[in-house]
Amino acid sequence: MDPRLIVALDTPSAAPALALANQLQGLCRWFKVGLELYTAEGPSIVRELRRRGFSVFLDLKFHDIPNTVAGAVRSAAAIGAELLTLHAAGGPAMLEAAAEAAASIPNPPQLLAVTVLTSMDQLQLAAIGIDHSPENQVLRLADTASASGIHGFVASAEEVSALRHRFPAATLVIPGIRPAGSAIADQKRIATPAAALAAGASYLVIGRPITQAQNPAAATQSILEEMQQATVPA
Repeated sequence: MDPRLIVALDTPSAAPALALANQLQGLCRWFKVGLELYTAEGPSIVRELRRRGFSVFLDLKFHDIPNTVAGAVRSAAAIGAELLTLHAAGGPAMLEAAAEAAASIPNPPQLLAVTVLTSMDQLQLAAIGIDHSPENQVLRLADTASASGIHGFVASAEEVSALRHRFPAATLVIPGIRPAGSAIADQKRIATPAAALAAGASYLVIGRPITQAQNPAAATQSILEEMQQATVPA
């Protein structure tokens, strides 16, 4: 088991998610619950994963007015989320409210500011009025989040090195990870597990290469072996 691996349970209901978690018992500590699964099952899926001894990364990417996001942070803590995302693009007031809410409760989740989605590239950013490169936009948003009291970030592997250089102690959670030889699918900015860790990633989020594999446990074991090949920066 490598505690840096987070498997994304992007399934439409609890049954296949829990079946997969059972298959990966002993191989994976962390599971990500995102919008699809949470919308279908609600807080019960988080509570059940925690009851079974797993850690939960609740990836709901909060983006709303400050008061609403602060309340959502408190609710996420109450159901047992240990990592929790919110959009850095929500702005300083929202980010500060989230950080203050987390600081006010026992055992809060670590907050992660989502910078630029891994499905976004330069053309996608331009389409929504952002004229910066993905890396520049990631760093601008990370600066805002850090100044607001949030010290964990979600970005693509392409920005890991720059983020690690600017924020040496930050928690960097990196999706868009594809083992060598696997399909890219709808991701734009990707890397292999070893490359992302070598660049400074704290956690890797991996979904389809495991969840859609014929043998998820074997696929996970292969990824764990690939992760061990990384030369992690000092």
